Amino acid sequence: MDFTDTNDEAAFRETAREWIEANAPVHLAEPLTQSGFGSTKTGDLDPIAEAKRWQKTKADAGWACIQWPEAYGGRGASPIEQVIWNQEEGIYSKLTGTFIIGQGMCAPTLMAYASEDQKRHYLPKLASGEEIWCQLFSEPQGGSDLAGLRTRAEKDGDQWVINGQKIWTSGAHYSDYGILITRTDPEVAKHRGLTMFFLDMRSEGVEIRPIKQANGDSGFNEVFFTDVRIPDSQRLGGVGDGWKVALTTLMNERLAIGGGISTGFPEIKALAETLPLASGQAIDDPAVRSKLADWYAKSAGLKNTGARAMSALSKGEIPGPENSIGKLVAGGMMQDIAKFALDLQGLGGLITDPEIARSQAQIQAMLMRSPAVRIEGGTDQILRNIIAERVLGLPEDMRADKGLAFNQIPTSESK
Repeated sequence: MDFTDTNDEAAFRETAREWIEANAPVHLAEPLTQSGFGSTKTGDLDPIAEAKRWQKTKADAGWACIQWPEAYGGRGASPIEQVIWNQEEGIYSKLTGTFIIGQGMCAPTLMAYASEDQKRHYLPKLASGEEIWCQLFSEPQGGSDLAGLRTRAEKDGDQWVINGQKIWTSGAHYSDYGILITRTDPEVAKHRGLTMFFLDMRSEGVEIRPIKQANGDSGFNEVFFTDVRIPDSQRLGGVGDGWKVALTTLMNERLAIGGGISTGFPEIKALAETLPLASGQAIDDPAVRSKLADWYAKSAGLKNTGARAMSALSKGEIPGPENSIGKLVAGGMMQDIAKFALDLQGLGGLITDPEIARSQAQIQAMLMRSPAVRIEGGTDQILRNIIAERVLGLPEDMRADKGLAFNQIPTSESK
């Protein structure tokens, strides 16, 4: 790809820059510099409220989800214009993390499978930040095997009755809607008996329990469904086509996560430039420089892989399994950098108070966030299988349940 702006792109960049300079929440610029790795810092202000305020400001001026069609709340911009906007939004883009699941994963699924009336009703409010969506996929018994899910959906007239449990649902406690994958037919192979829906998270029978994390946050949730009723009109795709619909969500999820992960390279480089070691500045140590060179090469590879994906999108292609590479590399890289950076600091790495820790404790936050990155959107092991089988064409992993009906698959409960 040619990364030089054309005349039209340069004009678009200037227009975007001028609007951002005139409308950005500059009072949040300083706390936002401390954001990242799973948290949004807005000082004493509510981060969700501030994120919604900035998103609504953008939407009112036509700068929200600019690549979406105008009828759905966007401005019909090109993928390259989306890249330019992301570059110009800069530090204020950290406020958009609240909406990444809804706008980056749920919205593409709605665009592909919802009715036209539903798209025109739900997507503009999703683009403007007025409504937040979550993704209800993972289950306690399924692990990384999404097709092994057990949440049941049973037809009752023109409604479906949902019973079951989801776990690790990001943002469920502040979401208005969610997309939900269920099992509607246990008598066929596990990938064939699934159906996707969307639902109001305030529906009767939905119970949300935040999960307390090691870093003190509660970004993930358990969600329980007890006789929750969903109209058939809120089904996405055909009955039994849930796996096909879910793949649309998952490919966009890996593209959104892989393209949006902060690997920690700017942080480790800044630390090395200022951290004194016994032999001198860390940046001058050959072992440190060797590590930095390796991580820089990976960062450049991630950037160019993202550019390749963007080029494909500009041609109307759907994100494919190759987008698993970005998340796989970035997640492991973040964890490696965090461990190395803390080791460099010695006992100082134990300090977690942003007021006195180096880099405002960003490295410590990175370490606490990195395990989640390697799990969400598909674990490292699952992504390696996808790359091996669907990108490289290697033989499939052995599966004992292949060809069996879901209710015939042996489980610990059947022993």
